Amino acid sequence: MPILPAGPLSYGMQLPIQSQSAIYAEPWEAAATPADLVEIARTADRAGFTYLASCDHVAIPRRLAEAMSTVWYDPVATLAFLAGVTERVLLMSHVAVVGLRHPLATAKQYATLDHLSGGRLILGVGAGHVREEFDALGADFAGRGAVLDETVDALKAALGPEEYPEFAGERFAFSGLGQLPRPAQARVPVWVGGSSPAAVRRAAVRGDGWLPQGDPRAKLPAQIARLQALREEAGVEEPIVVGAITDPLYVGEPDWSVGRRTLSGKPEALAESLREYAAMGVHQIQVRFRSRGRSELTDQMAAFAADVAPHLDR
Repeated sequence: MPILPAGPLSYGMQLPIQSQSAIYAEPWEAAATPADLVEIARTADRAGFTYLASCDHVAIPRRLAEAMSTVWYDPVATLAFLAGVTERVLLMSHVAVVGLRHPLATAKQYATLDHLSGGRLILGVGAGHVREEFDALGADFAGRGAVLDETVDALKAALGPEEYPEFAGERFAFSGLGQLPRPAQARVPVWVGGSSPAAVRRAAVRGDGWLPQGDPRAKLPAQIARLQALREEAGVEEPIVVGAITDPLYVGEPDWSVGRRTLSGKPEALAESLREYAAMGVHQIQVRFRSRGRSELTDQMAAFAADVAPHLDR
């Protein structure tokens, strides 16, 4: 199920449990198990969610641990595990900090994931923000933007159809080195995360999709207009998939405090609010549900798919 700019408004979700930042993790996630992840992924697969996403951090310094926690599953391992228990839902890194690793190593991991999953990978990439991670791995934190630009170019070559990919840049160069298996997809979509001016430009020039981070709804139209203008200026003719992260959702009338920023209520009202994204040029929304446990979360996912999603394109 590819996500297309010309298609209906798609919806996916960041997996719970695999990252437990204090900003968004629910209390029940701390004691969750792999079986909980499996059931959530299977629910998404059955309910028509377009993708599941997993984050990327290698190690969190003590100064950030209280806010970010140190719970960050490896995205390749997590998505590969869930590929084996699902059939159709796409698998996305949101986002892989690819500047921490050599692009050939990254290509090997994600090409294998795409091969094993039957072509379900979306490679979301971002610059990263934790200096200590870069320092520990010998990566260039100060120059991470330029590194990411070149890494994306290198990954497009390394994830292409050629058994012996070739690339020559300022930092990375490879040729005459074979990598099998190749991805199942003829072209792995690369989506660029971030809302800074540099990230929007990177998405416009190099991305197949854009994953904004933290943009309030009111600011998205201007950001989207800039994205499209930069893409046209760069001479990129292929359309780009534009995403958005919604406010937290709760389908129905909650009998507990879900927070003032949570959109809750009748399915038709939720769909009316979410349709605003499509009107401003968004093609896929990433949704998150308030919940007190796995069962409530999977119930919310099923209710959204059954009662809200059918109204998203009216």
